[in-house]
Amino acid sequence: MHASVLAAKGITDHLTVTDLMTRGGLDVIALLLLVGWLYRRRPSVPAMPLVLAALNIGLFAAMSTISAGKFPAGVGFGLFGILSLVRLRSAAFTLRDVAYTFVSLVIALCAGLPQRQTWLVVALDVVVLVAVLVVDDPTSYEPPTRTVKLILDRIYPDPAVIAADVAFRFGQAPLSVVVDEVDYVRETTRVSARYPAELRESAVAADPETREPVMAP
Repeated sequence: MHASVLAAKGITDHLTVTDLMTRGGLDVIALLLLVGWLYRRRPSVPAMPLVLAALNIGLFAAMSTISAGKFPAGVGFGLFGILSLVRLRSAAFTLRDVAYTFVSLVIALCAGLPQRQTWLVVALDVVVLVAVLVVDDPTSYEPPTRTVKLILDRIYPDPAVIAADVAFRFGQAPLSVVVDEVDYVRETTRVSARYPAELRESAVAADPETREPVMAP
């Protein structure tokens, strides 16, 4: 199509179907390596692969759309303003999940910008993926855990007794116990006990028999 016709339609002549498909293919390949291989080497949140894929594909589509036409500079600033609103608010998401999210966005930006040499896009994706491969050691991860919130019906003069009391009530010793609050008016202690994630509900369910709390010596 003639350049003047493209300009009249507000479409730049540097964006072609072949270029778009090439950059899109590179983005998908890099995303599959990031999510399908690197991220799944370690214990992960089940929803994170969907988050990484949605952010990557969404940003690539937005960058391709913006670069295909005549958009004011405010559109670009608005895009990054929207991205700044993205938050991983769930406690299940860790700093490593945030790092993978950032890498997913960087890959989409590298592939979404037009008029870039293919070798440059490939090189940048390889550098980012190799950096994640080298730095993120899957053997350094601890087994996944979950936190159980408890309100104990007494105040403990000796904090060392709390873990023993929690283990006695639940039938299994926790990995750690953190005191969140001590209420001297109601005479209660609120704690957070950390257990292995594979611990089933039946393992921590209350025993049908009434148990007495462990007393401090």
